[in-house]
Amino acid sequence: MNTNSIPQDVTSLLQSMVQIPSVNPAACGNPTSESRLLEHNQRLAESMGFKTKHLPIKDRAGNLLITHRVNDSDHWLLFESHMDTVSEKGMVVDPFGGMVEDDKLFGRGSCDTKGTGAAMLWAMYQYAKQDQQANNIALLFAQDEEYGMTGVRYFIKDHLPTLNMKLRGVIVGEPTMCRPIYAHNGCLRVVIKTKGRSAHSSTPHLGHSAISDMVRIVDLLDSQYIPSLNATHEMTGKAQASINLITGGSQINIIPDSCEIQMDRRIVPGEEPRAVYGQISTLLEENLPGLDWQMDSSFLTPPLPPALDKTLLHTVQKVLDVIGLDSKPLGAAYATDAGDLGSNGIPTLVLGPGDIAQAHTKDEWISLEQLQLGVSVYQKIMSSDLNKSAL
Repeated sequence: MNTNSIPQDVTSLLQSMVQIPSVNPAACGNPTSESRLLEHNQRLAESMGFKTKHLPIKDRAGNLLITHRVNDSDHWLLFESHMDTVSEKGMVVDPFGGMVEDDKLFGRGSCDTKGTGAAMLWAMYQYAKQDQQANNIALLFAQDEEYGMTGVRYFIKDHLPTLNMKLRGVIVGEPTMCRPIYAHNGCLRVVIKTKGRSAHSSTPHLGHSAISDMVRIVDLLDSQYIPSLNATHEMTGKAQASINLITGGSQINIIPDSCEIQMDRRIVPGEEPRAVYGQISTLLEENLPGLDWQMDSSFLTPPLPPALDKTLLHTVQKVLDVIGLDSKPLGAAYATDAGDLGSNGIPTLVLGPGDIAQAHTKDEWISLEQLQLGVSVYQKIMSSDLNKSAL
């Protein structure tokens, strides 16, 4: 163990992570933009005495798995935090400086969600020093949560089956003010395109406007589909949909031969994501016969349903009660990596330091008090005997 390379505290650890840009590839154009952070975290973990494994994903940074085994059981408690961030463009503070001022650490990803990753790794480091260690602990630093959630999906489909791990539960790190998120919505994004025929604007009768056709689709979605959504979940609210992007035409004097919209549909637990896609397609087919259109899914992530096995939740609630925090499980309208884990039958909840209101902002920050609280919560969860929490 090379202790000289270990930061002196969790604040220094988070600063070192923020100072390494890891903007999502979709936002920066570099398909391996998270690689430097992955390598940095791997070196730190090995310096702390942990075993590490780079889990490759072709032409991408891949995932990093850090493990600390305390017994021969194949049961593990997994903590997960994504490495990527949204773009730093438009920030009014140094996005990669890691400045600390007035009990706040500033920088892109400080809140969402390098703060949770730093707190998890530091908690794991402290846990490994304890005399009493109840669980085998693993920490996954996953790639690409902000745009595609490819990291967690590769982990579930390709990596996990090769690791001889039975996951007792997963804590997904996101800024929740250390409140447990036990259910959240999923997301379907569809791209709808119309095809027309170009012509000079002086002879529009020789062409056919793809934009005019798209107006009919937008009107149908706005007037019939969106108002008809009535699926709800007691913890996550009501299903939602909105048309948020539109492009079309090439120049002012040409009848447009193409138009495209993108619609975001939030899926509540209990809805079947692929059925939602089919409902939209059927609506267009039945109401707009003869219109030349096509629809594809650009993104689909399932909702996080409340786990049937409540052992993990009860463990977390006991920890929060001991610390004096509110342990009531909450729901959320947003989506995270937890959706893929939970929908695959793995007991999962979302929990971490920081306020979601500070995520993706022009002066993104996390309070040092929250950061330290995250360490305490995670360390106590690691130290808890899950068998004694089972009811």
